[in-house]
Amino acid sequence: MAAGAVGAAAVAEVGSPRQFEELLRLKAKSLVVVHFWAPWAPQCAQMNDVMAELAKEHPQVSFVKLEAEAVPEVSEKYEISSVPTFLFFKNSQKIDQLDGAHAPELTKKVQRHASVGAFPPSGTEHPKEDLNLRLKKLIHTAPCMLFMKGTPQEPRCGFSKQMVEILNKHNIQFSSFDIFSDEEVRQGLKTYSNWPTYPQLYVSGELIGGLDIVKELEASEELDTICPKAPKLEERLKVLTNKASVMLFMKGNKQEAKCGFSKQILEILNSTGVDYETFDILEDEEGSVVPQVRQGLKTFSNWPTYPQLYVKGELVGGLDIVKELRENGELLPTLKGGN
Repeated sequence: MAAGAVGAAAVAEVGSPRQFEELLRLKAKSLVVVHFWAPWAPQCAQMNDVMAELAKEHPQVSFVKLEAEAVPEVSEKYEISSVPTFLFFKNSQKIDQLDGAHAPELTKKVQRHASVGAFPPSGTEHPKEDLNLRLKKLIHTAPCMLFMKGTPQEPRCGFSKQMVEILNKHNIQFSSFDIFSDEEVRQGLKTYSNWPTYPQLYVSGELIGGLDIVKELEASEELDTICPKAPKLEERLKVLTNKASVMLFMKGNKQEAKCGFSKQILEILNSTGVDYETFDILEDEEGSVVPQVRQGLKTFSNWPTYPQLYVKGELVGGLDIVKELRENGELLPTLKGGN
């Protein structure tokens, strides 16, 4: 379809760099939302349906599909590294980006940008100061902070995947931030750190570098001295099982149990009136691909299932044991023995 025919369809399709540039020129005064997609990705097909619905709701906005691999010149120009990716344009300039199949976020961004009549002026000093403060807080979120594409569990580029593997191999304790989740951070951190690519690793708020630097530090055996180590699993489990006098390891938390057995044991404990704390074994990732506590505690306690109840760091048992103790009138003395 020619760029000039954009208005004839709810969602236009562009097939060449020339068509793309022409479309941006013709639609300069309105918001243009471009979906970089691929026919082999099912999530792209879903987002095309979302785009079609948004086009009905926002007739003043131009919605465009561009097959990322079929028009590589445009994809490379805008550094498209994954699909689906959405770019937002006004006055032929890119003003925002959304990576991934996030329909609610796409809807919010369209609504926000469509409500602004003119292209926003280049930011005043105050927003820039606010961004710098936010970036400073982010890089100090944890002693070791990784800014990456995706998450440690689902890296979305090869470099980020390699970085996570190196950090995990060296048992380094780190937190992460997915730069695809926030375009302002993604672009702003490049300027803030004077480092143009991702991933970026920070220790105590100071930039260490990207993947190549970390590989060099690993080769020279300096990485272990620079980055904070995660406590050994057995030490961590001892600390966790002694975190409270009565400690429950379960699926979910006090407010929301995520399995029937955990729900039942919560009801029993709540009926005793004894104070206790919980640990959600489904939430434990700690920057690692392997949920360490969930697997490690089975070996540590020699108990293969969850929930698991501990008093003063000693395993009491699971749901069946707790039910037996209640029936025998021994549950309350067992729990209070930990207070």
